[in-house]
Amino acid sequence: MFGLDPFHFWLAIGITLFSGFVKGAIGFAMPMIMMSALSSFLTAQQALAALILPVLFTNIRQSLRQGIRPALRTMWVYRWHVGMVALFIPISAFFAARVPQWIMYALLGLPITLFAIWQLAGRSMAIPIHHRRRVEIVTGIIGGLYGGISGIWGPPLIVYLLSIGAAKDEQMRAQGVVFFMGSVVLTASHLGSGLLNGQTLPFSALMVIPAAIGMALGSLAHDRLNIAQFRRWTLMLLVLTGVNLVRRALELHGLAV
Repeated sequence: MFGLDPFHFWLAIGITLFSGFVKGAIGFAMPMIMMSALSSFLTAQQALAALILPVLFTNIRQSLRQGIRPALRTMWVYRWHVGMVALFIPISAFFAARVPQWIMYALLGLPITLFAIWQLAGRSMAIPIHHRRRVEIVTGIIGGLYGGISGIWGPPLIVYLLSIGAAKDEQMRAQGVVFFMGSVVLTASHLGSGLLNGQTLPFSALMVIPAAIGMALGSLAHDRLNIAQFRRWTLMLLVLTGVNLVRRALELHGLAV
């Protein structure tokens, strides 16, 4: 099935189902979970191709959960971040097979881990209002650069939203809108780069089914979380994400050496 033995095929289904649940509950981490787990038995390029359509579908669902008007309003509020992500994903997608991925994983994973641990320890890292646009632009550029190469552009946005103290529904909607815009650009970029092709596109399309089921279940869990629980689980997931990115960087560096 799609070049996989039955065990690895159903493992891919299970991974996508779980990542969809986390996406529905917390609003992010689907690409990170799928990329890190699938790449343990697929090549990095195959894993990236597999996650593209599930991520696109779930981001549409998340951004429109409260309707199109709130989604459009959120897109305008975070237009600088959206614009930078959309601009830099196709630029970095060109280098997806050329840049040593261990460097990118390390540079993304370490600061995210430190930020999340700092926040969980009760330390504040609020962004002054007069610096927000600059920080929004910078985090958008960083997200776009990483997105085209690894399929992961969410963590810089999460750090920004946590730093400005965004409300629970606003954070979920902003994540959905920004991730949706990025996933559209990512899909188009890799249709052009050849990463999505006759072999990888059907498998990615199939993964939409477990992703949708997982997200529906995760949304039920999300509705039971208050803002403190939502923030704590977001930070804990950021720690795990950052640590896993660093682990993956060390693993890839060891293989490269």
